Amino acid sequence: MHPKRPLIQANELLQLANSPDLVLIDATNGKNARENYTQKHLAGALFVDLDRQLADIKADVSQGGRHPLPTLTQFSETLGKLGISPQSHVVVYDDKSGANAAARFWWMLLAIGHSRVQVLDGGIQAAERAGFPMSTGLEHPKESLLYPINAWQLPQADIAEVEQVAQNPDYLVIDVRDHDRYLGLVEPIDLIAGHIPGAINIPFSENLDADGLFKSPAELKAMYQKAFAERPADQVIVHCGSGVTACHTLLAVAQAGLEIPKLYVGSWSEWSRNKC
Repeated sequence: MHPKRPLIQANELLQLANSPDLVLIDATNGKNARENYTQKHLAGALFVDLDRQLADIKADVSQGGRHPLPTLTQFSETLGKLGISPQSHVVVYDDKSGANAAARFWWMLLAIGHSRVQVLDGGIQAAERAGFPMSTGLEHPKESLLYPINAWQLPQADIAEVEQVAQNPDYLVIDVRDHDRYLGLVEPIDLIAGHIPGAINIPFSENLDADGLFKSPAELKAMYQKAFAERPADQVIVHCGSGVTACHTLLAVAQAGLEIPKLYVGSWSEWSRNKC
C-alpha cells in the first residue's frame, strides 16, 4: 500500500525541480503560516492549510478532536484546487522535519490510494542547505479536475476501539507526544493533561537524528519492531494530540519498511474530552 521510499532527500528534489509531474506542497502551519509562506518558501511550492484543507474542524472538539479528517468530497476539492491528479508526483514539506503537517498530508494522500507522494527529509531547512531556490509571494496552481476518491484506505481506529483495546496486552497504543505531555506534567493545548491508560510513549522526536533528519530505515525498523513485539499492524494504534503529529510516526514506520499501523485521528484532544 505504501511506496517503497516515502522520504525524498533534498538533493533528489533538486533533480526533480523541472519535472512536469511534480507538485510541491508547503504544509508548514501554525501562527501566521500563510504570511510566513509568502515571505519564504521553496520555489514553485503551493501552500496547504492544515485547519482549512487537511481537516474539517468542528465547534465541538469532543467529536473527532481538534483536527478531524475532511470529508472525501472536501479533500477531493482541495486536491483539484492544488492541481493534484492521480498522475502527480507530490512532494510535501514543512519546517518541523515533517511533524508540522507534511506527514499528515502524506498519510491522507496515501490513504486515498495515491502512492506517488513523498515527504522531504529535513524539510525546508534541508532544501535551503542543498541550494534549492527560494521564492516569495503566492504561487498559482494549475487547477485539475476533482480527484476521484472512493474511501480512506489506510486503517484507522475510533475512540470506542481505543477504549476497548488500550489495556489489552495483545494490542499496543502509542502516544507520540513529548514525554512531559504524556506524563501530564504540561499541557499547552488541550484542557486536561495526561495520557490514555495503557498507552506507551514513543515521542515522534525519536524518529529523528541530531540534524533533524529521519534515522536510517534500519534504525527505525529496530526501534519499532522492538516496540511492536511481534504484534501485527492491525493491533497497533498510533495517536498524538489531534491526529497530525502521529502521522510522523506512521511515516517513520513506512520508512522502516513495516506495515502502517492504525491512526487514531481524534487522539488526546478527543479522548480527554470524553474519558477523563
